[in-house]
Amino acid sequence: MTAPLLFHPGADAVYGFPGARLLASVDSAWQHIEVWDTLQLGCLFTLDGRPMTSAGDEFIYHECMTHVAALTHPAPRAALVLGGGDGGAARQLLRHPGIERIVVAELDAEVVRLTGDYLPQVRGGAFDDPRVELVIGDAADFVARTQTSDNALPFDLVVFDLTPPDSPAAGLYTPPFYRALKRIMSEDALISLHLGSPLHHTARVGALLDGLRATFANVRPLSAWVPLYGSPWLMAVASDHLDPAAQSEAMLAVRMFERELEGLRFYDARLHATLLAAPRMFRDKLGEFLQL
Repeated sequence: MTAPLLFHPGADAVYGFPGARLLASVDSAWQHIEVWDTLQLGCLFTLDGRPMTSAGDEFIYHECMTHVAALTHPAPRAALVLGGGDGGAARQLLRHPGIERIVVAELDAEVVRLTGDYLPQVRGGAFDDPRVELVIGDAADFVARTQTSDNALPFDLVVFDLTPPDSPAAGLYTPPFYRALKRIMSEDALISLHLGSPLHHTARVGALLDGLRATFANVRPLSAWVPLYGSPWLMAVASDHLDPAAQSEAMLAVRMFERELEGLRFYDARLHATLLAAPRMFRDKLGEFLQL
């Protein structure tokens, strides 16, 4: 049986996918998870009614969330993914040959199971790679337990691949947690995270950017159109010492060549600066927050 799959990004907005078919519906200990098959984007999954990942367009935001930061860093060796139970962020990070360790700290084992069953192409075997460690549980607990004396590499990259701030992940979008992260990050580390829709989540975007700027010296918003989210979508990269906007197209192209970073479907060196340049409509609506 098929039915329209509708999402409500704001009180005055709705969009959706006609002809969708529900494949799975599970109440985990943390959230309600659904998997749908759609004509437009293939299989996708939702958490508490919110769109998370689709097979048809996940490469857009996963490439933005990983490669902008990873190519800004001269030699990333270790990465931490908060959330990321679908494996898409880990799959992209593994493209960088210098990566020796990736920890995926996912709250909900059911997310891992269901996305593995229904969206295996998103993961692409990433969790079978010996460099990847999957940790099920609260990401804040993992960070608190991790000690720099554990002889593990400090994290050069941290990817927030999470549900929005009004969810079980709320405590991770705060300056105290960012400061806790710094204890296990390298000096030149970068973090990347979702901000939300500039059309529907203006207050959220502003609050997240304020929190990042209170903690990191360099904060750069970036934007891309993500069909699953029904809107242009804002993300951000933050660091104390590295700035994605300072990287030239030529230098990025050299790093991509040296790392044999081929086969991407969205990101490349030429697009890098465009992602960081907010369109006029975003500047008009969010100028005080974007500081552009």
